[in-house]
Amino acid sequence: MRIRISRRVALAAGALALLGAATAPAVATSNSDQATEPKPTVVLVHGAWADSSSWAPVMERLRKDGYPVRAIANPLQGLTSDTAYVSSYLSTIEGPVVLVGHSYGGAVITNAAASDPDVKALVYIAGFIPAKGETVGELAAKSSPPIPLVSTNVPGGTEVSIDPTHFREAFAGDVAKTTAANLAAAQRPANLKAVTDASLAEAYQNVPSWSLITRQDKAIAPGLQRFMSNRAHAHTEEVNASHAVMISRPGVVTKVIEEASHSTQ
Repeated sequence: MRIRISRRVALAAGALALLGAATAPAVATSNSDQATEPKPTVVLVHGAWADSSSWAPVMERLRKDGYPVRAIANPLQGLTSDTAYVSSYLSTIEGPVVLVGHSYGGAVITNAAASDPDVKALVYIAGFIPAKGETVGELAAKSSPPIPLVSTNVPGGTEVSIDPTHFREAFAGDVAKTTAANLAAAQRPANLKAVTDASLAEAYQNVPSWSLITRQDKAIAPGLQRFMSNRAHAHTEEVNASHAVMISRPGVVTKVIEEASHSTQ
């Protein structure tokens, strides 16, 4: 038995076949179907006289932009032990990492990144960037005037904090008075070992680095920040802000971190 197909049906079938052939490759190569590379984890390390909550405005922006974020509680008990502590947390994070350090946290990330190949970029936010064998105390001595500190004898030695009556002018000059008063009341003291332990590594020699210099900084002189950043061959940006730049200018801090992130992708 012969089945006859009308000319109109044959033409329609042929058109559909051609349409399918034309559209199939486009569907297969559509950008929407291609897997996007995951963003690196941003790990934030605070410095002395602060805590992890100081990163809150930056974390909010990073998460909004799709970044996984971790803010590690820096013990502030000495550069050697703090480095080991941060390194232990880094070892639990899979995939590439952008490691960010504020103030004394910069010295910690300089050492911690040296033993972690997953750290693909270093970001210093008004941070110390010591050379091997150098102490934070030696660098801080080049910054004037000195920070008004008060000391307390504790079982682990001596801890220092900023005199609350001078906290805003020394640490957070461009932050609202009420916010600065809360920061002063909640500040975490640092053990003197934080400034006397010598740096044992220079991770910036092998890991690309970025540095945000704060021009209105009373805790680490801008000139000292420039010296350390240039010595580390860091990509450098500057902003008119106090030492508490992650609170007063979180958008600028986020921008620098994301610039560093783009280098890892």
